[in-house]
Amino acid sequence: MGVVDWVNKAIRRIPVWLIYAGLMVPAGWDFWRAINGQLGVDPVKALEHSYGLWALWLLIAGLLVTPLRRFAGLNLLRLRRSIGLMAFFYVVAHLMVWAILDVQQLSAIVADILKRPYITIGMVGFALLVPLAVTSNDWSVRRMGRSWRRLHKLVYPAAVLGGVHYVMLVKGWQQEPLIYLAAIFAILGLRALPKARATPSRQPA
Repeated sequence: MGVVDWVNKAIRRIPVWLIYAGLMVPAGWDFWRAINGQLGVDPVKALEHSYGLWALWLLIAGLLVTPLRRFAGLNLLRLRRSIGLMAFFYVVAHLMVWAILDVQQLSAIVADILKRPYITIGMVGFALLVPLAVTSNDWSVRRMGRSWRRLHKLVYPAAVLGGVHYVMLVKGWQQEPLIYLAAIFAILGLRALPKARATPSRQPA
């Protein structure tokens, strides 16, 4: 048994609930650090940034599932739903920290969405993810059929918008956000590559 086969076998044994529980830990840990003054002079901004980064990391991880299977033989398909839902969880947490703990006023929230392009882009990305989260269940897959696959392709523009949101959020052209955005485009490029066709074996003359 090769290394990839061993990893795939190990992945099949991982309870899905353990993925949810494990990915919840950073959210709780950072929140605890924030309320205990361990996230610097502006804990709200630090918490907002941390949740946003986790959302972006998990969106990228979800996009990687198909290329890893196609090009490396690593099968993470059974974990993709949990990764996607936890990405949405962190997007919501990021949004709630910004709206409730940072801005705090509904009028100011609406004004920021309308006047600040990076917030507008972030909200559009969030809106695209909402129907994906709502339909991430077996009932929706059975009910919607092929339409479910078409709908869930919205994750592509949502991830791009998330990357653009991060690039625009920081001051100046910082390296880290650009790397994430480039990674998203690279992964989407890999996903767009045509599948290799099996070469028919030659018959002896």
